[in-house]
Formats: sequence, C-alpha cells, structure tokens
Amino acid sequence: MITEKFPPFTLNGCSLSFVQQIKYLGHIVSSTLNDDEDIKREIGNLFMRTNMHISRYCKCSTNVKLTLFRSYCMSLYDISIWKHFTVTALNKFRSCYNKCVKKFFGYSRYDSMSGVLLLLNLPSAHTVVHNSHSLFVQQCAMSCNSIVQWLEVIGV
Repeated sequence: MITEKFPPFTLNGCSLSFVQQIKYLGHIVSSTLNDDEDIKREIGNLFMRTNMHISRYCKCSTNVKLTLFRSYCMSLYDISIWKHFTVTALNKFRSCYNKCVKKFFGYSRYDSMSGVLLLLNLPSAHTVVHNSHSLFVQQCAMSCNSIVQWLEVIGV
C-alpha cells in the first residue's frame, strides 16, 4: 500500500514510494507506530501454538502441560515493546489468552477464569503484558549502551 502523506521523493530519477506497514524480524511495524496489527499477529500465533500442543499432548499430566504452556505458548517476545494500541486490540489478546488456557487444560468455557488461573498458578494476560513491559524498561535502564539509555530517556 502506498501512502499519500509524504511528498514524492526521487533517487537517481526513480520515484520512491512508502508502505504503510512492513514485517521485520517477525514484528509488524506500521507507519503510524500503532501496534494493533502486531497484536493480531500474536493472537494468531498463540492460537496456532496452543492448538498444535493440544493435539500432541492431550493425554499428559497437568504439570507437564503447565511446563509446555509456559515454554511454548507464553513465549511472547514482542509484547514488551507494545506501546501504542487500542483497548479493543488488548481485549482481543486477553480473550485469546483466556481461551487458550481453558482449552489447553481442558476447562469449560463457563469456568471462572480467576479460579482457573489460581489453580494453575498462571498469570493473567494483563499481568503478562505488564511484567514484560516493566522488565524491558528495567533492562533498558540498566544497559551500558548509550543509545539504548538515550531511547529510554526520551520514552521510545
């Protein structure tokens, strides 16, 4: 998709065009710096990983399933950099996380999510997002790299 916000630029007589979003190293970067598309991508990945592990490990014990879920389904590396998103996108992510937990561990859709998370000793979706972001900010603050420290100071 070509955006019309930028004036036409040329390089060696060739007109340059800009795209609205790109996929870089598995992350979706948009020209508006909105993370909604990246959240949608992560929702699809979470459903895919959960369904794959349900079919493979349906007869395992709860402890084995907990280890598998924490290792494969909760490895959400890019959520720590989500900063600009809509409440709707985050609610869809929370709903996806809740559905995946219930489905993977064999709970009914009518079971209380708080009870399920307490029984399994798993964090809620909001806790996962908050802890990831907090840890990322803390690691940036402790970095010895001057560029990373500068980005942390300006709030990027």
